[in-house]
Amino acid sequence: MATQDAPNLQQWRSLGHFVAVGAQRIFCVDSAPDGRAGPALVLIHGFPTASWDFAKIWPGLCAGSRVIALDLLGFGFSSKPRDHHYSIIEQADIVEAIVAAFGVASYHVLAHDYGDSVAQELLARDDARSSRRLASVCFLNGGLFPEAHRPRLIQRLLCGPLGALVSRLTSRRLFERSMTAIFGSQTPPSATELDAFWTLLAHDGGQRIAHRLIRYLPERLRQRERWVGALTAARCPLALIDGAADPVSGAHMVARWRVVVDKGYVAELPGIGHYPQVEAPDQVLEHYLAFRASIGLPRTRGPQTTGAP
Repeated sequence: MATQDAPNLQQWRSLGHFVAVGAQRIFCVDSAPDGRAGPALVLIHGFPTASWDFAKIWPGLCAGSRVIALDLLGFGFSSKPRDHHYSIIEQADIVEAIVAAFGVASYHVLAHDYGDSVAQELLARDDARSSRRLASVCFLNGGLFPEAHRPRLIQRLLCGPLGALVSRLTSRRLFERSMTAIFGSQTPPSATELDAFWTLLAHDGGQRIAHRLIRYLPERLRQRERWVGALTAARCPLALIDGAADPVSGAHMVARWRVVVDKGYVAELPGIGHYPQVEAPDQVLEHYLAFRASIGLPRTRGPQTTGAP
């Protein structure tokens, strides 16, 4: 698929299929279902959206490697059990189960937001193994360091004692306003993108479990030593590509990275907000491929991305 033909949400849904992980159904898109030599690239999305977040860079990524994307449990088209205790630990288990189901022995990760924490847990597990499975990890905007994360009011409300009520009262209008506020002022989400984001959230009543999914915020605090330690002890190459204008995890998160981790490929995108892969897909793809080239991987790519899918 040419890069300018980034799939819209309906096309994305048609590209995927469901994989059973225990009692749950996990939606996955695999660019090479018959397999391809070499490590695959696994895309791990953020809260509260889903794997379609990567649609604009999907064709460019697929030009050089096998790419696997999944909707984590409780997100997008995957199962959304109502009374479930969601956790980053379980989501990492699910990623490993999907990778195993697809016969992938080693893999790269490109993660965003909530997915950053999942990737940190995967790194922590990899650090403890005698043989590595992770070939590299690249992070987009996310709460890598709890002390530098600046949650929005809606996130704090969802995480508080009235979280269940806030979930029930979440409207499309409120959701769209909250999403737009974390994008760059010059790169707001389009009406088509907002419609897709809401569709993914509201699918199977997903907005009603937002207060359960948001429990990753206190989980990050509890796991801070393990997950930040995974960054400093990582044995595979790391990268951080960050929208600097993001009020949640922008330039201040990069500054913290430089203090705590002080290694890897780092790129700041001026004027770009919390969803760099949506707001500035060409820049994200260019930096990600430059990172791959810096660690000796082919720099194959398709034509430039163009506009919203």
